[in-house]
Amino acid sequence: MRKEDGPDIEIRGLKSTDEAKICARMMADSEPWMTLRRCYDDSLRMLEDRSSETYLASAGDEIAGFVVILMHGAFVGYIKTICVSPKWRNRGVGSWLMSFAEDRIFAEAPNVFICVSSFNVDARRFYERLGYEVVGELIDYIVTGHSEILMRKTIAPLDEFEKR
Repeated sequence: MRKEDGPDIEIRGLKSTDEAKICARMMADSEPWMTLRRCYDDSLRMLEDRSSETYLASAGDEIAGFVVILMHGAFVGYIKTICVSPKWRNRGVGSWLMSFAEDRIFAEAPNVFICVSSFNVDARRFYERLGYEVVGELIDYIVTGHSEILMRKTIAPLDEFEKR
């Protein structure tokens, strides 16, 4: 993927345990995962879970961010996690990852779901700018005192959707 006014960013699948370790450290050392008490080991387990799909945004040899999606279960098309390295924030990487995840999901399902922590107001605004709407709130779901806000972006009702 190339953005004309920005750096060359490639989005590709996670290739190795070493890459998963870099991503797990990126998560464990930043918000919202610190407040949600997701440690390095928890993050690494999630990234190595083969029931999910993990895609990296890389600039050369550097991992700029990643997205993890789930394509089965109650919420087919669920974005489990999106994370951008602090160095790469506010440079379009999050938007590129979201666009990639949406393209991947909308090829097979009419809805994209994502949860955002109630204290993560900047992320919620970002998702709203991308067209996501609040569909529910999970109070005290991960940690006491904070909710997870379920958001959805849709292109069709389930009964009208045709896979690409």
